Amino acid sequence: MGSGIAQVAAVAGHDVVLRDVTDAALGKGTASIEKSLGRFVAKGTLEASDAEAALARITTTTDLDAVAPADVVVEAAFESLEVKQEIFRELDRLCRDGAVLATNTSAIPITQIGAVTERPEAVVGTHFFSPVPMMDLCELVRGYKTSDETLATARAFAESVGKTCVVVNRDVAGFVTTRLICALAMEAIRLVESGVASAEDIDTACKLGFGHAMGPLATTDLTGVDILRNASMNIYTDTADEKFFPPESLSRMVAAGDLGRKSGRGFYTYDS
Repeated sequence: MGSGIAQVAAVAGHDVVLRDVTDAALGKGTASIEKSLGRFVAKGTLEASDAEAALARITTTTDLDAVAPADVVVEAAFESLEVKQEIFRELDRLCRDGAVLATNTSAIPITQIGAVTERPEAVVGTHFFSPVPMMDLCELVRGYKTSDETLATARAFAESVGKTCVVVNRDVAGFVTTRLICALAMEAIRLVESGVASAEDIDTACKLGFGHAMGPLATTDLTGVDILRNASMNIYTDTADEKFFPPESLSRMVAAGDLGRKSGRGFYTYDS
């Protein structure tokens, strides 16, 4: 997600600092950006010179201090409240006054993340969708204290990189999109688990019956089985609503390493 956000920002003309915890992770992210830009060039939707210019706008670093001069900081770390809070404590210390501190969380309440800073009014959710260069939506989420100015700046940034925005005005766990997909996916997994229907037939039913571009189980594999489980568990923890509690088979898949496309196996099997 981080490399995808960096890519669309750079293509849109923004100077980007891409920070990760290791040089290896940065190398993987940069390679992903180069590969993605190459596909756009091959399709004829992006000039080779524009792809080269976008890459030149991206600086990589393992030093979090490099975010200090940024106007907009978008965190895209693992879906853990503790991890995100630790990052935002550091961003609060490092970033200039007036900077927007955005989180790409898909399920964790923005208020809980912003509460560890001295400027919760500057913290906002910018939930991009994967793969970021291909997906048009950005879900903007207000925390309890997010200011109108912060929301407006976040919207301007998201629209500048080509996204259409929807605004979530009340900071509920899972917001709008993740609550919907988690509720659908958890029920689809229960149907598979209990032998009611196969993953393929459930996805086909959703595509042909509801007009979905992709069924909920194929979407789970694309997003990451572990990611969806964590998101659904975060919603369950906040709401105690049983429909969001991950089915046993989903937890077993995560424990076994069947994480979807990224591991080669999830509800479906993928060629390398």
